[in-house]
Amino acid sequence: MTATAKAASAPPIAEAEPAAKAEASAKPNIGARVLCQALEREGVEVIFGYPGGAVIPLYDVLPEFGINHVLVRHEQGAGHAADGYARATGRVGVCLATSGPGATNLVTPIATAMLDSIPLVAITGQVPQAVIGSDAFQEIDITGITLPITKHNFLVRRVEDIGPTVQKAFHLASTGRPGPVLIDIPKDVLLAKGELAPLRPIELAGYKPTYTPHRRQIKLAAQELRNARRPVILAGHGIILSGAMDALRELAERAQIPVGLTLLGIGGFPQAHRLCLGMVGMHGFAHANRAIHEADFVLGVGMRFDDRVTGKLSEFAPNARIVHIDIDPAELGKNVPTVVPIVGDARQGLQMLAAEIEPLEHDEWLAEIDEWRRVPPYRLSRPSRTLQPQYVMERLHHLTAGNAIVTTDVGQHQMWAAQFYRCDTPRNWISSGGLGTMGFGVPAALGAALGRPGEDVWAVVGDGGVQMTLFEFATIVQQRCRVKTAIINNGYLGMVRQWQQFFHDSNYSETLISGPDFVMLGTAYGMASRRVERREEVDEAIRWAQAIDGPALIEFVVGQEENVFPMIPSGASFKDLIEEGV
Repeated sequence: MTATAKAASAPPIAEAEPAAKAEASAKPNIGARVLCQALEREGVEVIFGYPGGAVIPLYDVLPEFGINHVLVRHEQGAGHAADGYARATGRVGVCLATSGPGATNLVTPIATAMLDSIPLVAITGQVPQAVIGSDAFQEIDITGITLPITKHNFLVRRVEDIGPTVQKAFHLASTGRPGPVLIDIPKDVLLAKGELAPLRPIELAGYKPTYTPHRRQIKLAAQELRNARRPVILAGHGIILSGAMDALRELAERAQIPVGLTLLGIGGFPQAHRLCLGMVGMHGFAHANRAIHEADFVLGVGMRFDDRVTGKLSEFAPNARIVHIDIDPAELGKNVPTVVPIVGDARQGLQMLAAEIEPLEHDEWLAEIDEWRRVPPYRLSRPSRTLQPQYVMERLHHLTAGNAIVTTDVGQHQMWAAQFYRCDTPRNWISSGGLGTMGFGVPAALGAALGRPGEDVWAVVGDGGVQMTLFEFATIVQQRCRVKTAIINNGYLGMVRQWQQFFHDSNYSETLISGPDFVMLGTAYGMASRRVERREEVDEAIRWAQAIDGPALIEFVVGQEENVFPMIPSGASFKDLIEEGV
């Protein structure tokens, strides 16, 4: 049965205050105005934020500037939306919150950005300096709290420091290995009179990222590759961050090397390409993980060799000599022994390595991998009395031609999307990797849609994760974003339930979760909404959503105990891989 509900008419977007720069020029310049001037100078077009007492001076002057402020419904939504904006556009995302709980609500988005190397600037208000340290109302040491989860953070003490601090923050966030930077500004600094300091060359002691790899290391890597008979490239998020897609393809084709993708590397290499292995790791394809296990040479590029890729470290690629290219020297040799560490930008490293290598052939190795991949990762045609989520993802890919921007939460639906929505376009796959943040998908879709207006965005979320941030439906509707939300509803916290099934004797403790009527909820927020329960309804529902010039919601009711396959248990190796049917 298909349940469809017409959307309530979308509430009108509140008209922005008319530009008042002429009047503003007659007013004394204050820190809040200086901050906006500095943000405009950095090219900021969108800020995601929520007002409060410590940032009222900023909101008082913000309408004077050509910056689109997006009023979210929770500061966590502001941070994830800024993150989604940054991932979709390649520009620095900006979020804004007041002191105290406003600032602490940004902690999870900041940590998400830190672990996934996302350029983000978070601006927080702080209580006046005269009462800092007195446990004043809504006082919290947000610079201390975020010290381990930011690339750097600042507490601005003087109005004349606002401009230079903003300049440094954007430089730090967007250069080297990108990451989040926090700027905390006391209310008295926002109210103090001052002027925007002119741009000056940035000199940061100890911060000089290496972009061009050392040629000697490239020559050593080239020799290792020449000696290899079973090479594999592992391509991570750094491929996309550095714009290394063409360089990766050139090297892979020149040396005939198969390419495996990490979860965040999806979009960095065409998945239809013969050399593409697809996703590797815990829920990666069996043939991809087997190729790594059997390889005698692994080139890791722009990735961290994290535990979800390697599994048991002592059994990861046991026969391989490992070369690692990364712009962050701290990642080299951190988790796996590396015979040739290369510090530098992924694009430059790949270009230099391709130039150093003559054309190579690995026909026998590629033929062997082709035999392994004959076994499909999942049988979409198998009999099922319930709607298969894998089928939903496959049809979504087909009907969008793989061209939509897809954001996800974290869990089973994320893995099904990664496996079956074969994304070939960089910055079209947006997912929380390192931190594994539930609730990321909907606000990230908001940010992506505002960063790339006119493009279709699909938020693929689970019925558990969506309930953490579904309040941002209101923002999506208010902003008239072309966001389509696909809720994969199995009535469980699915990934936790799967682990309980496999490793805890099916003791489903606190993983059965109820939810609202999502169709009625979407309608209440002003979105066209419908429910799909049968396989034959899937295509028509997706086309229905695509035809709507604005937000829409589809609830896909799927099999409750459907599992993600393949699966390598946490801390195990390829030899322990669990395939369908177990």
